[in-house]
Amino acid sequence: MQTIRSQNSNLYTQLEQAGMNRQLIETFFFYIVNFTRNQANINMPASQIYSQFQRETPWFNTLIRSMNLPLNVVDRVLTSVIEIAINIIRGRQPSPGPGQGWSSWESLGGTIVGAPAVSSWQPNRLDVFARGTDNALYHIWWDGSRWSSWENLGGVLTSPPGAVSWGPNRIDVFVRGTDNALYHKWWDGSRWSDWENLGGTLTSGPAASSRRSNQLDVFVRGTNNRLYKKTWNGSRWEDWEDLGGNLNSAPAAVSWGPNRIDVFARGQNNDLIHKWWSGNQWSDWESLGGTLTSAPTVSSRRPNHLDVFVRGAGNRLFKRTWNGSRWDSWESIGGNLTSAPAAVSWGPNRTDVFARGQNNDLIHIYQGR
Repeated sequence: MQTIRSQNSNLYTQLEQAGMNRQLIETFFFYIVNFTRNQANINMPASQIYSQFQRETPWFNTLIRSMNLPLNVVDRVLTSVIEIAINIIRGRQPSPGPGQGWSSWESLGGTIVGAPAVSSWQPNRLDVFARGTDNALYHIWWDGSRWSSWENLGGVLTSPPGAVSWGPNRIDVFVRGTDNALYHKWWDGSRWSDWENLGGTLTSGPAASSRRSNQLDVFVRGTNNRLYKKTWNGSRWEDWEDLGGNLNSAPAAVSWGPNRIDVFARGQNNDLIHKWWSGNQWSDWESLGGTLTSAPTVSSRRPNHLDVFVRGAGNRLFKRTWNGSRWDSWESIGGNLTSAPAAVSWGPNRTDVFARGQNNDLIHIYQGR
């Protein structure tokens, strides 16, 4: 219970916003944790344990109905509590420490179409991009003390954007245009460029990563659901490269070093698939499991560390982490997403995640400081 209180305060917030008082929330969490510990088979999925709890605790359903609480919110939060309890019982929960708790979700307003994109060009700086209802590119940023208003950067988008920064005061944004080609716009520190057409035939939104200053790798799903890459090598754009695969979503990409790129996507079985560049060759695709209901996103807090986020069951945010030697188990972070997430890290203990919320607004959650 102490872990839930200290590291998962967003679960309390969601139920308080639904009209439940703190004391009753504590009671519900206590009963569900106790049930999981003493009566459930922890090798079962959390959703099955929750169904068992409902069957064997009939007073619970009666109480929920009598309070007119939103059932989807209650179900989502209590399933997350079970998942946390399972992880602790199995010994997979990290010990409490600075920066390990997630904030509550906040709304940053706007009315966006599809998933957002985010980049960071210095500590405590965030630039978020999204497609608006007029199909133009919109931008909002955190300057270290406050969020700006939304600004319209124009264009006519037919996909969510992708964004990356390769140095201080530099941002590169990529989108799919009306002709399904890749378009590019960048901030050079003083102004935004015009749009440039980089060609190609995209069947998804793009993703971008940067291995070093003035280097860009842009990934898209192209014809036949294959992964394609286009690279800016510092002086020119190289030709498109076919990296194969069978993608069921837009890709996600990140680089944690000058010779390393990791690319993720949803596979044909709705699982998370992964391919990486080691510095001299591309790996084969590997499956990391899960059941995705959106494209993934990925961020890196430090060398040889990856955090992959997806929308999963119940429209919740889920995370899977490469800790430097192995992949951790999936972790539910909750929320109610209506798009794929977007993630970035601006420091070794900080990760920010964005998505579209239930009101088509931009929502935000973060871990660390």
